[in-house]
Amino acid sequence: METIRIEDAKNYVGQEVRLGAWLRNKRGSGKMQFLQLRDGTAFFQGVVVKANVGEDIFSKAKALTQETSMYLIGTIVADERSPFGYEMQIKDLTVVGESEGYPITPKEHGTEFLMDHRHLYLRHIQPFAVLRIRNTLIAATYEFFNKEGFIKIDSPLMTGSAPEGTTELFHTEYFDEDAYLSQTGQLYAEAGAMAFGRVFTFGPTFRAEKSKTRRHLTEFWMIEPEMAWMTQEDSLKVQERYIAYLIQAVLDRNEYELDLLGRDKDLLKSYTQLPYPRVSYDDAIKLLQDNDFDVQWGVDFGSPEETFLANHFAKPVFITNFPKAIKAFYMKRHPDRDDVVISADLLAPEGYGEIIGGSERDTDYDYLEKRIKEQGLDLNEYSWYLDLRKYGSVPHSGFGLGLERAVTWITGEEHIREAIPFPRTMNRLWP
Repeated sequence: METIRIEDAKNYVGQEVRLGAWLRNKRGSGKMQFLQLRDGTAFFQGVVVKANVGEDIFSKAKALTQETSMYLIGTIVADERSPFGYEMQIKDLTVVGESEGYPITPKEHGTEFLMDHRHLYLRHIQPFAVLRIRNTLIAATYEFFNKEGFIKIDSPLMTGSAPEGTTELFHTEYFDEDAYLSQTGQLYAEAGAMAFGRVFTFGPTFRAEKSKTRRHLTEFWMIEPEMAWMTQEDSLKVQERYIAYLIQAVLDRNEYELDLLGRDKDLLKSYTQLPYPRVSYDDAIKLLQDNDFDVQWGVDFGSPEETFLANHFAKPVFITNFPKAIKAFYMKRHPDRDDVVISADLLAPEGYGEIIGGSERDTDYDYLEKRIKEQGLDLNEYSWYLDLRKYGSVPHSGFGLGLERAVTWITGEEHIREAIPFPRTMNRLWP
């Protein structure tokens, strides 16, 4: 007898098979029990008919409790009424692991409760669907950059410097020297780009900001490509192709999970249509002011402004050339203006905000040295970075995408805790 997983049920219609599963929920009567089952690949129903299995098996089915694990033997049948399309007519069951007092009962639970029980919350439909989509995005990321001629390099998780200032970094000591949990792999990726042309890093990053907004985590995963011989406009084309590739991969591979989440697939499909609009920061400020936003040139956008701008265009939109004063030291100066840098943020519609931040990198040694000093950073910690401008520097650009923010947007989730149950938020540490 074949042992299968639920996702393979379509290949075994009419056949008797064996399945290992957990019980999500059940309902029934004195004659039938309907078992809602999961096995980590999908969810479907198993039906136990008393007349077909006898009193012993039927009594076992009636006594099952939420999250009991078991082996089931039965026949796979098509079921057009089921969202999954198939179910199992159960012939026999054997309890493997009993479950008593499972805390996440079939009712509404608040965020705090689910965060306290996220080691168990992983088993439920929402994180199941979200994390399978996240897995697709990870696989598609490697596929995309491999096809585009990039190689992956790994940047250190502890650094001696702060690429974007020291106020948001976790401080520690490394053999009696100051060290910080990595805020970004970008500077190391720039070194890699000077060696290989096109590289990307993909790893955890840390921000020690006590934010209570739904958009922020203190630990998240960042994809950071760096590209030699590329202008900012070249980079924007890579960025929009990358986003479209990610979304299409999810549409192709995760239809079931998108349906579980109730995500509008046609809306997602519209986000694959390129190119994305490009709007200068100057024009974005004017557009906001014309629509009664109280904003002045020189400020960074908050959530209301980002939401309006992206929804105004009904698709992802690049906001370009931000004021120099609110951006990192390494961004290239605009050739015609000293007050802005050649940069862009990609804003996602539906209120999800910035998905990508990037820029062309400045190549002027003296200017970068000055900017490092102006921001109060230790020049000695950046000597290796300045070396990249001394020995054959070339025009180059890069960007960073926060995976969890992208997951939250693509899945249509309202809160980042559904997108990734484990990483630490401001005050909810993994036990």
